[in-house]
Amino acid sequence: MRKVLAAATAMVLGFAPVQSAQADVVVELFTSQGCSSCPPADALLGKLTKRDGVIALSLHVDYWDYLGWKDEFANPVFTARQRSYASFAGSSMIYTPQMVIGGVDHLVGTKGMELSDLLAKHGARAETVELETKRSGNGVMVRAQAKTPRAMIVQLVQYTPTETVAIKRGENAGRDITYHNVVKSWAKVADWDGKTPLSFDAKAEADKPAVIIIQDGVGGPILAAAKVD
Repeated sequence: MRKVLAAATAMVLGFAPVQSAQADVVVELFTSQGCSSCPPADALLGKLTKRDGVIALSLHVDYWDYLGWKDEFANPVFTARQRSYASFAGSSMIYTPQMVIGGVDHLVGTKGMELSDLLAKHGARAETVELETKRSGNGVMVRAQAKTPRAMIVQLVQYTPTETVAIKRGENAGRDITYHNVVKSWAKVADWDGKTPLSFDAKAEADKPAVIIIQDGVGGPILAAAKVD
């Protein structure tokens, strides 16, 4: 199994770069410090954070906390987001490690070969929303224009690049695990119908990296995303 995972990771590292002229591909990993199957997926996400054209985010859920180790990054908001994806897909099941690609495709977070295909598919999609972001003091400038009007939500995500945790109890007891792009907050900052250009400033913590994500509702396809410079 370890050899298979290593090969899958190598394939991810060998992907052709997602073209910068197209929309960035958002990869969300739903994970937990209390999940023994998650560390390989956490490591795989770490590789993705170094890739151009990919926005890789780690969302820690809280439903493994009962096993004896409370995940310090877990947030019920992230569990609710995962449930929204399941509901949108017509399923009642959630699990870890799960990756969601572009808000559309779901897969087990250790399946590097399937991830390869999905990144290629999403990276080849035509851009439907033009999005520009810029850091402005304690805020983020957001400018966007849609090619086809539709109801959308604009979300601000903030994260820390790396966090290493010494886990003392539960399934991963005795391990020091490094997590990557650990999401600290995920909030809707605007509704948008796409009929007129979008222009506003959102408040953001200056000491954390940020991403703006425009989505077809919570649980729906991600239409545009950009890291905040």
